Amino acid sequence: MREHQPVTVESIRSTHKARRKEIRARLGEFEKVWRDGSNARLWEELVFCIFTAGASARMGLKSIEAVRPLLWNGRGAEMTEALKKAGAHRFPVSRPEYIVIARQYLREHCGLRLREQLESFSDPIERRDWLAREKRIKGLGYKEASHFLRNIGLMGHAILDKHVLRCLADLEIVESSRPPSTKARYLEIEERLKGVARDVRIDFDELDLVLWSMKTGEVLK
Repeated sequence: MREHQPVTVESIRSTHKARRKEIRARLGEFEKVWRDGSNARLWEELVFCIFTAGASARMGLKSIEAVRPLLWNGRGAEMTEALKKAGAHRFPVSRPEYIVIARQYLREHCGLRLREQLESFSDPIERRDWLAREKRIKGLGYKEASHFLRNIGLMGHAILDKHVLRCLADLEIVESSRPPSTKARYLEIEERLKGVARDVRIDFDELDLVLWSMKTGEVLK
């Protein structure tokens, strides 16, 4: 579906039917990350979301490729050089700074044992709150915290990026596609999206990828 075409309930259902196999395979890949992934892999997925914030999934993927050898111990300046050489990111200086700050915090807080840290939360909302509100994990917020958790197989959170919000605006579920600026507003829109999932009878996590693909034409991460 092209960007300017409004989303309808009928188009959601038809897109889901057409892409259901691809979407479920992608969600299976995310679940495999949690099942089999090392702490280094979980950290890579967190860095991907730091890169994606204020940018795009494709830019995040390109950036990860550029800095992967540097993720565990590389200096910010080294990452900046790698990003510039690859032409990978629009913020080649600030994003490495975010990554180094988050890495240092996580080393001090949990030895970068992200699996143990994430498993320590019995409440998934508290887990996301920690990621979104910890000031030393820079560049996340609720959207990218949700994105990270979904990408490592911890499902059930809405990823309210511009594409999904535009779909909800098309459906008149929200008044505009402006991103929510508070936790309360984020949770309110998340509940509305869950209502859409119930109404169209599509799994909540599948629906996110359906809507995203309707505005982008692809199913990424």
